[in-house]
Amino acid sequence: MHSVYVFDAYGTLFDTGAAVSRHAGDLGESGRLLSEIWRRKQLEYSWVRGLMGRAERDFWQLTEDALDYAFKKVPSADPALRDKLLEAYRDLDAFEEVPGTLRALKEREARLAILSNGSREMLKRAVRSAGIEDLFDAVFSAEDCGAYKTAPAMYELVTTRFRLYPDAVSFQSSNRWDIAGATQFGFNTVWINRGGEPDEYLDLAPNAVLADLRSLPNLV
Repeated sequence: MHSVYVFDAYGTLFDTGAAVSRHAGDLGESGRLLSEIWRRKQLEYSWVRGLMGRAERDFWQLTEDALDYAFKKVPSADPALRDKLLEAYRDLDAFEEVPGTLRALKEREARLAILSNGSREMLKRAVRSAGIEDLFDAVFSAEDCGAYKTAPAMYELVTTRFRLYPDAVSFQSSNRWDIAGATQFGFNTVWINRGGEPDEYLDLAPNAVLADLRSLPNLV
């Protein structure tokens, strides 16, 4: 067991495809492509702004920008659904195994935290709607340091708050680029490879790879 277990939020705890899935009937065949572009551009915008040192536009604004772009790229998708999709994104479904895994870790007296590019308001609503807010000792947002992952300042939020060295932290993310950044920082990392994707950063290998979070409490 590690002293602290830290989780990325979007794609790791919360299903980023859930917003589009809820309106699949209205979007039809356009839904899948819209969802893929929306997520890809959301991340791309955070990377580019992070490299420029322009993180003052928060992650919710980037999420809106990315959806607007996605509608332009997929003209068959009805832009009248914009507000409904954004509202659904505020209350994304947690993956099925998430509550049980978090509770199992808490029963072993682990401290839990979220470290996310998401804005404070996004994260507050997400954990509340998923019914897991009482399980976390801390929720860290990119707004807390004025940078986006994979800036070292983001990961340092954890070590500063809990007053420990990076190797005392187990960091879980479904985003391989995030795992690369956390590995470089010195965290013990677990890549939650939900999609069975090939590895991208062979020189920054995770300590473990799991298909989901179910077996995390038993991972040594």
